Amino acid sequence: MSTERPRRAVVTGIGVIAPNGLRADAYWKSVREGLGVLDRITREGCGDLPLKVAGEVRGFDASDLIEDKFLVQTDRFSHYAMAAAQLALDDAGLARENPAEPFEIGVVTAAGSGGGEFGQRELQKLWGQGSKFVGPYQSIAWFYAASTGQISIRSGLKGPCGVVASDEAGGLDAIAHAARGVRRGTGAVLVGAAEAPLAPYSMVCQLGYPELSTVEDPDRAYRPFTAGACGFVPAEGGAMLVVEDESRARARGAAVRAVVAGHGATFTGASRWEESREGLARAIRVALDEAGCAPEEVDVVFADAMGVPEADRAEALAIADALGAHATRVPVTAPKTGIGRAYCGAPVLDTAAAVFAMEHGVVPPTPNVFDICHDLDLVMSRARPAELRTALVLSRGLMGSNAALVVRRGDDSAR
Repeated sequence: MSTERPRRAVVTGIGVIAPNGLRADAYWKSVREGLGVLDRITREGCGDLPLKVAGEVRGFDASDLIEDKFLVQTDRFSHYAMAAAQLALDDAGLARENPAEPFEIGVVTAAGSGGGEFGQRELQKLWGQGSKFVGPYQSIAWFYAASTGQISIRSGLKGPCGVVASDEAGGLDAIAHAARGVRRGTGAVLVGAAEAPLAPYSMVCQLGYPELSTVEDPDRAYRPFTAGACGFVPAEGGAMLVVEDESRARARGAAVRAVVAGHGATFTGASRWEESREGLARAIRVALDEAGCAPEEVDVVFADAMGVPEADRAEALAIADALGAHATRVPVTAPKTGIGRAYCGAPVLDTAAAVFAMEHGVVPPTPNVFDICHDLDLVMSRARPAELRTALVLSRGLMGSNAALVVRRGDDSAR
């Protein structure tokens, strides 16, 4: 019988490009303070569309972090991902260029739609000027796999790579995919998601979602778990994490910030929110079982918070179904109400926030929400100090995916 300790997948690096912060520390400061940055959309060509409010990434200059040769080949969603990836590698203390063990480090990203802005620009050239004016990178820049490929090439990472092509829950599924790769023998995986849905073509596509909020008041456009819930607003950006074998991390002196302990995923169909109750509860139970975690051990829940009355009710009931009596006692939060839902990037941002929350012993608040109508201990108005060792992150997609991720505080977490 082998006495070798099972490999554990741990988080050693976090990189964030979000509407409320262009680095992880700025993002966490904003999340902790409960700042809301939802505002009117300012992107060219979007002014006449019914969608008026979103979480824009402002002040981001891709050329500050990314070489021109990569910028011309890629869409904004890949710019965010590459920048967040570099920040995550730096945070983990891993060299970005020509790492010592390139085949030991892989890349996995999730994507909901790909590069709509780049694709629209090139198609306009096609129909307005002719095929000779379409650039060669049109063939790859729009593709949902572009971020994985470009991060791998730019950073010289040659380990197992992949893409989770899914809706919002794909962000958690990607983290789980990375963790399983580490447990099977990969040294580390750079994993996460970033989205750029604020371009005219992309926004027109989103207008087909009945769950989308078209309310023009930024303070009222996205208010889940309230009687005034009227849908969600989209956001740009996302986060990348370095998920690494614990033994490898400790051997090179890296801090173990969190443990990726368990994951569960189900599918219940597009916009079938009542059915998502059972699917999400099942995903939670599977994640807890994989983590060896009892319901009462969960110290905080980062909610999906769709902002649709039926979906909010289903989520509250799913938490109750899975956690039992503990559901009314555990603090619940949804920081994304301050920045919007960045589709696949949203649950990765929540996972980053969960790691920070455990490190600092505080549950961040839910911006713009003050009067909930569900039996949840939703943290509102201001952050709440708490001893946090285990966090549960939830996500659902508009197309029917449900996912739950259990992360535990790392032994090296600073308080």
